[in-house]
Parts: sequence; C-alpha cells; structure tokens
Amino acid sequence: MRYEIKGDSLPVVICHLDPEESVMTERGAMTWMSPNMEMQTKGTTVSKAFGRMFSGESIFQNIYTARKTPGMIAFSSSFPGSIKVMKLRPGESIIAQKRAFLAATSGVTLSTFFQRRLSSGFFSGEGFVMQKLTGPGTVFLEIDGAAISYNLQTGQQLVIDTGNLAVMEETCTMDIQSIKGIKNVLFGGEGMFNTVVTGPGTVTVQSMPISTLAAEIHGVLPHSSS
Repeated sequence: MRYEIKGDSLPVVICHLDPEESVMTERGAMTWMSPNMEMQTKGTTVSKAFGRMFSGESIFQNIYTARKTPGMIAFSSSFPGSIKVMKLRPGESIIAQKRAFLAATSGVTLSTFFQRRLSSGFFSGEGFVMQKLTGPGTVFLEIDGAAISYNLQTGQQLVIDTGNLAVMEETCTMDIQSIKGIKNVLFGGEGMFNTVVTGPGTVTVQSMPISTLAAEIHGVLPHSSS
C-alpha cells in the first residue's frame, strides 16, 4: 500500500491499494474512494464488544477492499490537527487515546487497553480505557492539533498536561502526579494532576486536545440568564 497525506489543519490520508488489499476503519472516516472499493462491516466477539462499549468505541469495523484492480480510498480527520503514521512490526503494540484511531492495514489488531492503575485512568484525563493497536501493519492516527514525539530512555520521564497524551509505545508506563501547593492547584489554572510517562519508548503529545478547545469555546459563548 502507498499513501499520501494532504491538507493542513484538516488533513486527509489517501491510500492506494493493490488488488485485493484491504484497510479498516472503526467509524465513518471514509470521504472518497474509487468505484472498485468494496465495504464490509464486521462485528467483534462478545468479550471484545463489552470492552469497546465500556470505552465508548464502536463494536463494528468497516473493511474496505480493492476488488480486481488497484483501488484508492481517502480517510479524513474529524478535528483540526494532524495525521500520524506508525508502522508496527509483528507483535509490536502502541497505546493510544480512545478517539485517535483513524485507519489501518488489515494485519493490525485493534483491542481495548485497561490502565493497570485505576488512579492513572481516573485522573490523567485519558480515561480508564484506551486503545491498543498491534502489528504487523501501518496505522493512521488522528492527532488533536500538532503532534510532537519524544524518544524516552529507560527511566526517563515526561510530565504532560491532562489530555495532551496522544499515543505511546507499550514499553512506556503511565501514572499521575498531583500538582503540589494549594495555591498552584486553586489559582494556577492547570488542574490538580499531570500525566507522567516513563520510558523506555516513544511518546507523542498533542498540542490542542478537543476537550481543551471545547472548554475554550464554551468560555467565550454568550450564556443566557434564567
């Protein structure tokens, strides 16, 4: 499969498939495609469906296959930001925020990832349930705002504001860290907790989570008085 990413703030990834090659997506991200692309919607097992529903994900996947001749299909992001491409080796996994997955080649397995520590899920802003993607294959991730990646060495840490963690390698661990000082908590505007990711592995942060943008928009909207 060949691919190209077009656009700036609202990007689209255009995939060029060989005959009988497939790509999958979890939601209605398809924007245009060649006529020979065939769609098939597939469900999942009962155990996996429970985890997906618990995390707010769809229990169905759309599989698009180029029939007989080469095909083309495009997937668009649903939020201003960027599309990050990750190529996974067999058995290699990444952990992503719930809404990051855009599309992937057919060899990639998508499953539910539960935080080992309840506190990490409840207070980090990422939620108790995240997405786990396992290779082999190519994964396209939707990033809110700009994507910046850091390669952490063993024991090296990165402190991230709540909601800005987009994706990390499975070798990384995540925990929460309370902000010290009552004045900092009450008047600093940074909330009560930060997310701490520890290496080894690559971690990608996003500059503008959709939750942050929604809060900013809500703050400037006129509110009617009762």
